[in-house]
Amino acid sequence: MATTNTERRVLIVGHPRRSDIPDLARTVLDRLDVDGMGGMMLAAEAERLGLQDHPATRIADPAAPASGCEVVCVLGGDGTILWAAELAWGSGVPLLGVNLGHVGFLAEAEREELDATVDRIAARDYAVEERLALEVVGMLDGEVFYRGWALNEVSIEKAARERMLELTVEVDGRPLSTWGCDGVIVATPTGSTAYAFSAGGPVVWPDVEALLLVPLSAHALFSRPLVVGPASVLAVEIIPDTKGCGVVWADGRRSIDLPPGARFEVRRSPDRIRFARLSSAPFTDRLVAKFDLSVHGWRGRGRSSAQ
Repeated sequence: MATTNTERRVLIVGHPRRSDIPDLARTVLDRLDVDGMGGMMLAAEAERLGLQDHPATRIADPAAPASGCEVVCVLGGDGTILWAAELAWGSGVPLLGVNLGHVGFLAEAEREELDATVDRIAARDYAVEERLALEVVGMLDGEVFYRGWALNEVSIEKAARERMLELTVEVDGRPLSTWGCDGVIVATPTGSTAYAFSAGGPVVWPDVEALLLVPLSAHALFSRPLVVGPASVLAVEIIPDTKGCGVVWADGRRSIDLPPGARFEVRRSPDRIRFARLSSAPFTDRLVAKFDLSVHGWRGRGRSSAQ
């Protein structure tokens, strides 16, 4: 369907394999249609879901899917939100995730709240929160061979189970340590609850401006996770005579082979990822809910044992 210059639009991104996505996406389109809004979808996605002929469906430009949209409505878990972040990268359009997965740490609403969520999108009843992202540059023999970005983390990992990576970590132009290890993760505060958390890194509140470095199974006396300032530059150099090969992953989605002797620099990106927020609840509440943490016995400030 064609769009008008004044039509309000929402980019719809759904989990690529869930069988319930066609019905859920149709629900979003139906409610957008009532409000005179358009639901942008990639052409292949609209056809796969059988929604190409829905009156509210608009076909997005594959080169800039989020262009002209107010929000990216994401139906899925954190993996789908990371895919949506790729589609929205550089546009400034906020992501709003409706969780269909297990933890769904990046999601803002649950499946049963879908109707109300679309209504709040239509009413522009949400706040926008910005999150730090990473910029990564790969160099070999002084020449740049890779540029990328990540919302959660950049991981530099060995490719073969039987071999370790030999690498040196550098902070702000000074060498820190050389490790034989399975790899290294450089994460954002947003990514501190993802891969970095699984590897033993700390949870960092999302409003903290910082970068995290988490070694993976490093054979060294000093191999603790590090938290550095937002202006710091972290670099990882692969020892030139390292045997075997490795791989660099951005958000576990985009990868490139890791040649011996390569150097990767990771810093804060000048661009930010934006999220649409429906609740002003503190991050502590999200942490407790998503990880199902026990708070039994908590009485709170000012509450006596007699209450």
